[in-house]
Amino acid sequence: MPGKLVNNLGIVTIDDHVLASIAGVSAMECYGLVGMAAKSTAGGLVELLKRDQLSKGVKVQTEEDEIVIDLFVIVEFGTRISVVATNIIEKVKYNIENLTGMSVKKVNINVQGVRVQK
Repeated sequence: MPGKLVNNLGIVTIDDHVLASIAGVSAMECYGLVGMAAKSTAGGLVELLKRDQLSKGVKVQTEEDEIVIDLFVIVEFGTRISVVATNIIEKVKYNIENLTGMSVKKVNINVQGVRVQK
């Protein structure tokens, strides 16, 4: 369900794909993140997504005027996962709220793997 902003001039509808793209690009700006992973990891295999497919590693749910975001990420080996996750949460929440004007209820980080950065 797309996000909606209602003001005195009318209604602005923001598609979930747009919100997923903003969240994916925001997450990739954070230190310690190798990339986004595909949401469906059947058989234990994790696919590292290319830069133009970042929104496939993001699941967005909009509930009235609040957003819940699930990110599926691969972190860099040797970094503290909790610190990387906290940075991603803060960055994604800040960018979504400032760019769209909607409030972010939750940002969930799902670490799908750890890789050595080349």
